[in-house]
Amino acid sequence: MSELRLTSEKRLRIFTGRGYPELAEGVAAELGIPITPTSAYDFANGEIFVRFEESVRGSDAFVIQSHCAPVNKQIMEQLIMVDALKRASAKRITVVAPFYGYARQDKKHRGREPISARLMADLFKTAGADRLMVVDLHTSQIQGFFDGPVDHLFALPLLTNYVGSKVDRSKLTIVSPDSGRVRVAERWSDLLGGCPIAFIHKMRDPRIPNESVTGKVVGDVKGQTCVVIDDMIDTAGTITKAVDALYAAGAKDVIIAATHAVFSGPAVERLKASKVSEVVVTDTLPIPEDSHFDNLTVLPIAPLLARAIREVFEDGSVTSLFDGLS
Repeated sequence: MSELRLTSEKRLRIFTGRGYPELAEGVAAELGIPITPTSAYDFANGEIFVRFEESVRGSDAFVIQSHCAPVNKQIMEQLIMVDALKRASAKRITVVAPFYGYARQDKKHRGREPISARLMADLFKTAGADRLMVVDLHTSQIQGFFDGPVDHLFALPLLTNYVGSKVDRSKLTIVSPDSGRVRVAERWSDLLGGCPIAFIHKMRDPRIPNESVTGKVVGDVKGQTCVVIDDMIDTAGTITKAVDALYAAGAKDVIIAATHAVFSGPAVERLKASKVSEVVVTDTLPIPEDSHFDNLTVLPIAPLLARAIREVFEDGSVTSLFDGLS
């Protein structure tokens, strides 16, 4: 009678969509493994086809796709990849979405509106995802939309380490662009030695997207180096208005620090025309060459993603990456 041998050896597999393969390549290089070869193409009518060129049976699969423009195409491709992995008997499927599409639609402002961030989570679960890994969600409540583990990674230590090495902390003020991100400003302050906090009183009409009216600065910023923090820079309208308000209130210098460089429409021109001294972002989204400018600094996010993937694969602690941040 032949002996049946069972193996419990786990296999880590990295997959990437076509939206931002450079990021996945950076993560794979950090992990020291290759990206699993994938065949993907569009039919003439725009439908997407995906097939993996190697067996994925029993693997611990991580599907990396940041939801850059065109957002809907990147999301659909990632959903199709998850479905293909489920049908090919992958053991566990983790969706890695450094920038999670539709995150700003996390609640209803008025009647007859969708909660699209919840729909996104439902779609990934239905497709076959067991776990989500994301970076700096617009609001933390989105973690509760997915029926399964969510690894919410923070770029905060990366950004604070860089900014803290560049400025005189005794003259530093952390500025939230609105009252909703004051809690994040407090985390910045804690990591940078308890520097003061200010925020901008902002009003927004929910019927008009990407447009706000910036009011007065709440807090003393006179003579200070101000760091305006946010999760993303989309059209840069709000954040450049905040820069103007801070200089008008007597700030000595202003730096912008944000995780996601969406850079839609007039964003780059607005940032170039602004008096801001430096714009610091991470590369969770691709930034085309023509969107780079002299005072833009881009910090790599691949090492953080790779560390988190390694912890998940080895059943370690993702929380340990954040030095007590929750």
